[in-house]
Amino acid sequence: MAKRITDATIKALEIRDKEYTFTVEENLQLRLRPKQSGKGKGTKAWQFKYRHPVTRKITKISMGTYPSLRLAAAKLEAAEYRKQIAEGIDPKRSRENKKTEELRKHNDNFLTVATMWFERKRKSVSPNHAKRIWRTLEKYVFDNLGSFPISAITRRDAIEILRPLENDGKLSTIKRICQSLNQIMEYAVASDVIRANPLTKMINSFEKHRVENMPTIRPELLGELITRLLQNENIQDKTKLLILWELHTICRPIEAVRTRWKDISEKHQCWTIPAEEMKGRRIHRVPLTKQAMSILEQIKAQSEGKEFVFPNQRDPDSHMCSSTANAALKRSLGYKGVLVSHGLRAIASTALHEQGFDTLHIEACLAHKDENMTRASYNRSDFFEQRKEIMCWWSEYIEKSYKVGGDSNR
Repeated sequence: MAKRITDATIKALEIRDKEYTFTVEENLQLRLRPKQSGKGKGTKAWQFKYRHPVTRKITKISMGTYPSLRLAAAKLEAAEYRKQIAEGIDPKRSRENKKTEELRKHNDNFLTVATMWFERKRKSVSPNHAKRIWRTLEKYVFDNLGSFPISAITRRDAIEILRPLENDGKLSTIKRICQSLNQIMEYAVASDVIRANPLTKMINSFEKHRVENMPTIRPELLGELITRLLQNENIQDKTKLLILWELHTICRPIEAVRTRWKDISEKHQCWTIPAEEMKGRRIHRVPLTKQAMSILEQIKAQSEGKEFVFPNQRDPDSHMCSSTANAALKRSLGYKGVLVSHGLRAIASTALHEQGFDTLHIEACLAHKDENMTRASYNRSDFFEQRKEIMCWWSEYIEKSYKVGGDSNR
């Protein structure tokens, strides 16, 4: 009867001058190695020796050393290997695949994948929008999910970190985050990091964000607005000119404050906004009317020689804040809840549509993308010549509105 092998048996095995092998059970062996260069006590190392289930070649798996790996644990590991062999699986290859998968999980954490996604995303949006996307993820997502293997993230994990935002009524923030999370997961699927996106339609688990139109006024009230603006002594001339510039060019507030002298062609009376400054990442040419050119002449005294047409008061090398015009409308002109600076574009859109101008040309003035994707793919025109007529009509409308408003306020 074979003697029962115990931990005491393994402990009692002596280290010899030459390496030798002690068989514990089927396939499970202990390699006893002498001390190296006269130092140490030698080692007792576990190995699993077997024939490959397909090639039948002798193969060995190093399992660890004794006593770090005790006898009972080594037997359990060996039993698992024998089971895999019986199923036609190579345990060594299976073990290596498992290590590779664990390494991938460590390297493919959410923050790493999100960073790779963002490097591509930022090329398709404006710099300002890109900063906003990343700042939102940093503030609300990365602290909670950043270190997680992306394959381990569940829908519940993501929903739970956003619930506090829902309780605070930040529904628009939740919508933006859900869009980013979905895109990150889709990128992970496309990159073969995960098999399926667990966060699809996650937005449906939250209260629906209702988009409210930005406050604006009817075109016939434009005269009163300009009268209030020009007669207000608390608003700086630079801010007044900024608001008038937004009106006459029908541009967005952020585009207005970022106007650069190098992008203005006085000869051709054109303002060319670079693609990277535009929401749609497409160059936008603005026909400048005589009224718009007059605004540039008036602001020159404060910004000539500087990069930006509307320089920042504290930092002349930068531009005015995009919220400056909005603050003036709200605090100084009494339009709180009635009109915001972005709503100036709505006034123009309403007036131009009611005048009967072509909708495609009006949308081009507003730098809106054509929602008809088929038509947009064929039509590359920006209708610059047609827009000259529209912009001239609009500038004259503004002037007439002010004269009528000015007369009625006398």
